Amino acid sequence: MKKVNELKMYSFYVLMAMGVILTGCSEDDEAPEPENEEEVITDVKLIFTNDADAADLVTARAQDPDGVGVQELELLDEITLGIDKSYTLTIEIENNLDSPGEDVAEEIEEEDKEHQFFFSFSADAFTNPAGNGNIDNSSDPMKYNDMDGNGNPLGLSTSWTTGSNNLADGTFTIRLQHQPDVKSATSGASDGDTDFELKFVLNIQ
Repeated sequence: MKKVNELKMYSFYVLMAMGVILTGCSEDDEAPEPENEEEVITDVKLIFTNDADAADLVTARAQDPDGVGVQELELLDEITLGIDKSYTLTIEIENNLDSPGEDVAEEIEEEDKEHQFFFSFSADAFTNPAGNGNIDNSSDPMKYNDMDGNGNPLGLSTSWTTGSNNLADGTFTIRLQHQPDVKSATSGASDGDTDFELKFVLNIQ
């Protein structure tokens, strides 16, 4: 009888050990948390609206018809603004691989705590913001009109005032950073992953 009891106890401990091992394996086999994926973008449009005349619009487009394929966003336009004018820049972003297309800008706005637009441009092309943009230094002047839920800038809407001098073949660069768990009051254009960066020709005349 003693041997039977010992055998029962031994079997019990073996089953307990197997249960622990199986539980550990089950936990190890759990799928990892999905990572935040970069946006699929086929069309980007920059729209500069003259603050004094809403009918005065300047648009600049970029297109990538194959989305995540081998092609990159290709610039289709230059940016030509007037001297001594104030503009509001809004950005349209779409994924048109499927029909109907997807409004990626709306998704970015919903995920504003994970995204920020950064800009650089020919030095002193604008009187406001002055300087050359905030891609090189996030604390440099920039006129954001929209903020995320934490009070940090987003950049789907920004304000620009041109200078009084002509500019030919200058540059205007826009970069969208995807910054989940990274974006803060001090994060910059090198933090997170770049969804896209576009370098347009800028003329002021």
